[in-house]
Amino acid sequence: MLDNIALIGFMGSGKSTVGRQLAQLLGWRFTDTDSLVERVAGCSIPTLFVRDGESAFRDRETEILLGVTAGERQVIATGGGAILREENVAALRGAGLVVYLMAHPDVLAERVSRRPGQRPLLTSGEEPALTQILRLLAERGPLYQKACHILVDTSDRSPQAVAEEIVRRFHKQKRVS
Repeated sequence: MLDNIALIGFMGSGKSTVGRQLAQLLGWRFTDTDSLVERVAGCSIPTLFVRDGESAFRDRETEILLGVTAGERQVIATGGGAILREENVAALRGAGLVVYLMAHPDVLAERVSRRPGQRPLLTSGEEPALTQILRLLAERGPLYQKACHILVDTSDRSPQAVAEEIVRRFHKQKRVS
């Protein structure tokens, strides 16, 4: 029985926005792991990266993920790098349906540009955001695909349309299980 839906994908793919819509459609709780990490750390993720480093962030992210995946009837929006640790992927897959929200790199670049300074892995300024996105996607793309049960392209669609598709596919997947 699938008790949760976990949204994975690159930054800017729509995990938080679609997740809220999806939770509303299902009447479930919405859980954003990045927000929980910020609450526990007492600071923003960019500040946490600067203060403690990426490894400390990933440790907190894993701790949060392992806790939230014990719940049920929730939509879980993960951080873009959650799939970098196998224990995170195992916890997400064990908790329910894992949906990879993907978008074309140019769409991701446009979306993340709306929140400058909020994406610690894209703040180096040494190369354009699109170049950094393409490099990170080359590394993470196969991990997202391996971790997910289903893939949904968010590039040219509204969050509501994406959420409705996920609900349809969730019910279909549930009937098959």
